[in-house]
Amino acid sequence: MKRNDANLITLNVVFVVCLIVANVVTSKVLDTGIHIGGVPILIPGAALTYAMTFLCTDVIGEIWGKKEANKAVIRGFVAQLVALVLIILTMYLPAYDEEMQRAYRMLLGQTPVFVFGSLVAYLCSQSWDVWIFHKIRGRFCGNPKRRWIWNNASTLTSQIIDTAIYISIAFGIGLGWFMQEGGMMLVLGMVIGQYLLKAGLALCDTPFFYLLTRKHQEE
Repeated sequence: MKRNDANLITLNVVFVVCLIVANVVTSKVLDTGIHIGGVPILIPGAALTYAMTFLCTDVIGEIWGKKEANKAVIRGFVAQLVALVLIILTMYLPAYDEEMQRAYRMLLGQTPVFVFGSLVAYLCSQSWDVWIFHKIRGRFCGNPKRRWIWNNASTLTSQIIDTAIYISIAFGIGLGWFMQEGGMMLVLGMVIGQYLLKAGLALCDTPFFYLLTRKHQEE
C-alpha cells in the first residue's frame, strides 16, 4: 500500500465502519459449543468485526506514523458518539408500525450500554495498541523483517485490555450478569472465548499486514 491520501482515507473509512458495525451487532451472543471446565465459551457478535480495527491502525501506524494512527483513534471515537446519538434519536421518534418499533428496540435498544462499554474499552485498548506498537518498533529500529513482532505484540496485548473491559461493562454490568447466579462464570467464559478468537485473528492478520505494508517498505 502506497503512502498517499487516498489509501489513508480508505483505511480510516474501513476503520470507522468496522467500529460502528461492531456496536450494532455486538448484542448477538454466539455460542461456540465449546466448554472449558464446565464454562461455556461465548463470543459477542462484534468480535470478528472489531478485530479488524487493530489491523487498520497498525497499517496506518506502520506507513503514516504514530501521529496519524492516533488521529484515526480519535476519529473512531467521534464517529461512535455520532452513531450513538443518531440511534437513540431514531429510537425515540414516533413510529408508524409498533411491531417494527419493538423490533428496533430489541435490536438496538441496548446499544447505549454496549457503546459505553465499547468506548471505554476502545480508548484504553487502541491507545495502548498505538503506543506499544511504536515502542516495540523503535526497539527494533523499524527493521522491516521484524514487523511481525510489533504487529502481533501490540494487537495481542491490546485485545486483552479491550476484551476484559468491554465484557465486564456491557454484559457484566449492563445486562446484569454480575448480579445473576452463575453470571461471573458466563462473563469469564465470554472473555476467554472472545480473546481466543481475537488472538487467533490477530495471528491470521499478519500476512495481510505484511501485504498492505510491502510496497511502503520497498519505497
